[in-house]
Amino acid sequence: MGSEYGVRKPLQYPVARRDDSVVDNYHGMAISDPYRWLEDPNAEEVKEFVEKQKKLTESVLGNCDSRERLRERLTKSFDYPRYGCPFRKGNKYFYFHNPGLHPHPILYMQESLDEEGDVLLDPNVLSHDGTVALRGFEVSHDAKYLAYGLSSSGSDWLTIQVMSVDQKTIEPDKLSWVKFSWISWTHDSKGFFYCRYPAPKETENMDVGTEVNVNHNHQLYYHFLGSKQSEDILCWNNLENPTHILEARLADDGKYLLLNICKGAARVNKFYCCDLSTLPNGLEGHRGKGNLPFVKVIDDFEAFYESIANDDTMFTFLTNKNAPRYKLVRLDLKNPSIWTEILRESEKDVIESVLPIHENQMIVSYLSDCKHVLQIRDLERGDLLHTLPIDIGSVDYISARRQDSVFFVKLSSFITPGVVYEYDLKARVPKMRVLREIVVPGFNHAAYQANQVFVRSKDGTHIPLFIVARKDIVLDGSHPCLLYGYGGYGVSLTPSFDITRVVLARYLGVVFCVANIRGGGEYGEEWHQAGSLANKQNSFDDFISSAEYLVSTGYTNPSKLCIEGGSNGGILIGACINQRPDLFGCALAHAGVMDMLRYHKFTIGHAWVPEFGCSDEEVDFHHLIKYSPLHNVKRPWEDYPIRATQYPSTMLLTADHDDRVVPLHTLKLLSTMQHELCTSVKNSPQTNPIIARISTKAGHGCGTSTQKRIDESVDCYSFMAQALGASWID
Repeated sequence: MGSEYGVRKPLQYPVARRDDSVVDNYHGMAISDPYRWLEDPNAEEVKEFVEKQKKLTESVLGNCDSRERLRERLTKSFDYPRYGCPFRKGNKYFYFHNPGLHPHPILYMQESLDEEGDVLLDPNVLSHDGTVALRGFEVSHDAKYLAYGLSSSGSDWLTIQVMSVDQKTIEPDKLSWVKFSWISWTHDSKGFFYCRYPAPKETENMDVGTEVNVNHNHQLYYHFLGSKQSEDILCWNNLENPTHILEARLADDGKYLLLNICKGAARVNKFYCCDLSTLPNGLEGHRGKGNLPFVKVIDDFEAFYESIANDDTMFTFLTNKNAPRYKLVRLDLKNPSIWTEILRESEKDVIESVLPIHENQMIVSYLSDCKHVLQIRDLERGDLLHTLPIDIGSVDYISARRQDSVFFVKLSSFITPGVVYEYDLKARVPKMRVLREIVVPGFNHAAYQANQVFVRSKDGTHIPLFIVARKDIVLDGSHPCLLYGYGGYGVSLTPSFDITRVVLARYLGVVFCVANIRGGGEYGEEWHQAGSLANKQNSFDDFISSAEYLVSTGYTNPSKLCIEGGSNGGILIGACINQRPDLFGCALAHAGVMDMLRYHKFTIGHAWVPEFGCSDEEVDFHHLIKYSPLHNVKRPWEDYPIRATQYPSTMLLTADHDDRVVPLHTLKLLSTMQHELCTSVKNSPQTNPIIARISTKAGHGCGTSTQKRIDESVDCYSFMAQALGASWID
């Protein structure tokens, strides 16, 4: 029944003020929100609350036996060279490399693959503490310029700057208030397209990334190199639909500007196309004339469409229209009512990505039972030409250009740190060579095994579950176990390498598991929809069934089982400890969306309405209120069917500059749990700690420095080890 090894003496929690006068009426149901005041990050009372919680957390972590040994071991283990996949622009190659403990990978440039690369952009020199990160970039078509986005303190806001590639000098261009944007150069290298939001009304003394106001009215602009941002040309704006998110890029031929208009985070979009060659006086001549003359090729939100390639007006699309596992179709803009299928939907596998290569061929990446398969097919007919031999695992990245015969693939798995392959399609049989192999000193992959099983969920659905453990494991139920899940937005979890997991397995004996629950994209759009909106409970049932499997088969027992997830996975953890507190010994919830009734009111939360529904709608409200982590905290010792004595040891994680899932979600749930389980109960049975790790100068996770990753892992997993009673293995 929960952890046997947590903090046995009840903690002295700070008592947070409750305002019982805050009550909302949702479709005739009164819902109190006593911690509404925690939604204001600038309020002094909120800052005082955060500081008290930080002190409490540090007092708990300071008593974790393995904390310093874990810090030492993780620091040493992270110190190994890591390489990204090379990509080509103009006649140059580019790649990312981190020699070990650098905060961020460095962008290198080389004239040929066989020579040593030169540093082009080193993000590590941009801040003394690694809190400025490179987030998004694009090299111009002729490789003369690099446009890149910089993020500070983990915020999603970017500032775009430009570098001259040959001179390695920074141009005066600086573009602000950019978020959720591609950068797409026109082929003449005179400038690029990008998307931004209007600047907030009050920016003076603003700590960018800590605000909670909603992001509305995404706009598409074109920036001429050397000009001021105020002179940029507005290319698309739609004030009637302020929640739409734009994705714009040039087709490979440089002639057509392609615009995806997205309905939040849903896997649906409109597709518009503008022939830039028809502009009488080019982009400069369009200044002040409003939206570009886009042709509305697809003007409804019925499906997902991604342009793969085009030959003048003939376009090839990847789509899920009437094909939940995706298919390839082609249409001619001159006759857009006729669609031709060139690669039909697979009976089981999911088409995850398609890239044109070698003029008239394409690389098709399939997901087959959560593992990748790579094929070379004919671009016009879809015929299979080659199946590429790859090890079982994940395709981390594919780098290819249509005009080249050579492309690059980076592969990894749970026990393979990473291999970069070069493929050449000139020969009748594709040539393959290892370009780089990532080696972790001291790591013996032969000592570990990674297996996949299928778990029967509550409704009988079979759920894939990866289990990674030492080969000599004895299934006697004694092992600490870490179960990870996500289950949302059609995102697929595939086998990937993480040095932290290796350290946990080697030095704490941890069994690491990944559950491919519904809501993800592992089996296509039907699998996604089966875990979203009114079906969200399926995700929690799948995860709980996976945990029960690990217990019943002898991998672990409830007191030794920790569950972990982030963002949408944070909802998963919050819901599961509410529903089955007896099943887990520890819970780690990173940046979870915990208030499901108000999430849409902050920053980009409105984009998630297609995934969860919105409490403003009565039907959606009745689904959300059943699982919203904030609204379902209850004392398990009073719940007869569960018979749990307390919640597991729980750490909620957030960051002060997380402007995607804003910290108020974590702060409100933390206060609710501490009040309901601890401070409002005399002699409470809840002796397992309920704490929060609140990072400073950090965001939702992207662009996190190596040191911050190590620090977070040390705190999370030393807390976990203490809760599960996991002993250090020398």
